[in-house]
Amino acid sequence: MSKLADKVALVTGASKGIGAAIARSLAREGAAVVVNYASSQAGAEAVVADIVKDGGRAVAVRGDVSQAADAQALADAAIEHFGRLDILVNNSGVYEFSALEDITADHYDRLFNTNVLGLLLVTQAAAKHMSEGASIINIGSLVTRIVPPNSAVYSATKGAVEAITGVLSQELGARRIRVNTVSPGMVETEGTQTAGIIGSDMAADTIAQTPLGRLGQPQDIASIATFLASDDSYWLTGENLYAGGGVR
Repeated sequence: MSKLADKVALVTGASKGIGAAIARSLAREGAAVVVNYASSQAGAEAVVADIVKDGGRAVAVRGDVSQAADAQALADAAIEHFGRLDILVNNSGVYEFSALEDITADHYDRLFNTNVLGLLLVTQAAAKHMSEGASIINIGSLVTRIVPPNSAVYSATKGAVEAITGVLSQELGARRIRVNTVSPGMVETEGTQTAGIIGSDMAADTIAQTPLGRLGQPQDIASIATFLASDDSYWLTGENLYAGGGVR
């Protein structure tokens, strides 16, 4: 039997990259998936089409996670379409570096509103529908370990994600709801391609420092998230799994 048979998942920011890979991976293991997107409807619908083609169930739902009404609507969509909610993957995030002298209030608000407030709002909404055995998976980042230059605000948001994971694992533990973080290193996605990172000296340096000798791929992270969503990880909560091919 598939590991996630009869489960229902909500994956935020799932129209591309890591989120899309996680949505597909959860569906392959039997979960019905709410595929959230903020702007790329075509991307989200392509993910849904892939899942349905493989015999799974999925629906694309637009929503800005930083808006409370949208966050609630995403959680409610899982109930409306599939009758329950067992898995939440907080993947939506803004990836943007800025040197100290260039940091502005707008930059700070843009990152914290999505990366931190959005995570809290969606989790708040989803937890209302969750019961024993549910799993919440937050996507952090290896930046909190390697602290690269020009990442003060972004790294701060991901540090907050780690702290929130620990706190919520305590708050929700009594309900037997698990909360964990996956912190990827550099992953080859549409975003890192567009930002000019792939093929850059930064990427080459990262590969040189990675014991496993390559950049991450979205499926590398999706496999870990799927493990955390399943009962195979039933004794893990409050943990942060670093997923960077061994980078320290």
